Amino acid sequence: MKTQVLAIVVIMSLCLTGLARAELVVVVNSENPVTELTRDQVVDIYMGRRTRFPDGRPALPIDLGPDSPLRAAYYQELVGKTVAQVNAYWARLLFTGRATPPRVLPDIEAVLDVVNANQDALAYLDSQSLDDQVKIVYRLH
Repeated sequence: MKTQVLAIVVIMSLCLTGLARAELVVVVNSENPVTELTRDQVVDIYMGRRTRFPDGRPALPIDLGPDSPLRAAYYQELVGKTVAQVNAYWARLLFTGRATPPRVLPDIEAVLDVVNANQDALAYLDSQSLDDQVKIVYRLH
């Protein structure tokens, strides 16, 4: 019941903020040689199962803060989990020392700054936030 209420709140907040019309995309620096990732590859990087891009380069996943409606929509769409469930997942992994969670940044501008400055960075954005220094490697449906 709690999960259903949370899902409704997330959907309503997305509609109110305009994100429901925007497409969620995963991006990298335009100089990164990766041109496309599969859903499984994105999941593996964001859930700590993989630390490298398919070509062997290190992958630096970037997250928005836990209160971000975009973050809630991203994880719901990507892995079918709420932010609280993703946080619990990472708490278990951190306790065992098996992985490091994505780097958290406060807003979309900070995310774009890091991706633009780092060829190994990987981030999710709404398609309306893109600039010419990033390229899309995966589109969420």
